[in-house]
Amino acid sequence: MLKLRIITALCLIPVVLGAIFLLPLPFFALFATAVYLLAGREWGRFIDTQKSNVVMVFLALVLVALMATVPIGHIWADGLHGLVAAVLGAGALWWLAALPLVLGYPASSRLWQQRPWLKAVFALLSLVPFFWSLLVLRSYQYEQDPHYGAWLLLFVMALVWAADTGAYFAGKALGKHKLCPRVSPGKTLEGMIGGVLAACALALVVATSLGLPGAQRNAVLLASMVAVLASVLGDLVESMFKREAGLKDSGSILPGHGGVMDRVDSLTAALPIFIVVYQLAGQG
Repeated sequence: MLKLRIITALCLIPVVLGAIFLLPLPFFALFATAVYLLAGREWGRFIDTQKSNVVMVFLALVLVALMATVPIGHIWADGLHGLVAAVLGAGALWWLAALPLVLGYPASSRLWQQRPWLKAVFALLSLVPFFWSLLVLRSYQYEQDPHYGAWLLLFVMALVWAADTGAYFAGKALGKHKLCPRVSPGKTLEGMIGGVLAACALALVVATSLGLPGAQRNAVLLASMVAVLASVLGDLVESMFKREAGLKDSGSILPGHGGVMDRVDSLTAALPIFIVVYQLAGQG
């Protein structure tokens, strides 16, 4: 299994990096749409394994409506477009609401267990802000430098990867206290702290090497720390819905890794949260 995971990862890395750095913005949007739809179909399995395509179509229609309202070139026209900012804000509020659901599981499942429409709303609030955050970061200052946003997007993704790596080693070496045993028995509080410290160290190195002004550096560090904490929540939320649905993996499209949601669960929370927190900290 480990060998298969490594092979799949080695194949995925150039695909993802190529999409981020080599695809023009409209084609990157198509790539992001494909990820969004695949993740949406897998989210549908958390609701009803027989109707996952219905959920995907629902999410697709919502996305079409939003993209018709906000063309790609208007995302950053005179600042972040108001509708996109509202979508990201709704996503941030969803993750705040998801925290007590995770901490209170399994008792909290009574609120949504028999309400497919509510779980569909959860899917909407998880995946639509995730999609737009991909485009928001990738399109940032695109006219001035087509690769500026690519590096920015890679930075936030690298924060999550650093946190995952730090959590793995810290958990193995020091893990004693379970973080959320009823949702994900393998995660420990020590692992989470190790992951946050690793990601914050990366953010500090990047911010310092770029010579960012004090206020901007502080905003980056704050957004990075909150985004990494959110990434842990994103992972736990997916684990909660998988556990309730009796699924080990969200899908099987990625050999050794499971489904698309299994790979982007942390990012669905981290990316929009990073943008929202940075925007608020920057305004302050």
